[in-house]
Amino acid sequence: MAYVITDDCISCGTCEGGCPVSAISMGTDHYEISADCIDCGTCADNCPVDAIKAN
Repeated sequence: MAYVITDDCISCGTCEGGCPVSAISMGTDHYEISADCIDCGTCADNCPVDAIKAN
């Protein structure tokens, strides 16, 4: 997958709600991106704290 959610995530859920393929879900400490990711970048564009980075 081309994107990862860093520890800067504040668990606001904005990325999960904007994902067109539902590839983001709450993990143990913060949201995580699954292998179903289509690398569209919507999550990174929507993250208010820039916690999603290209891998």
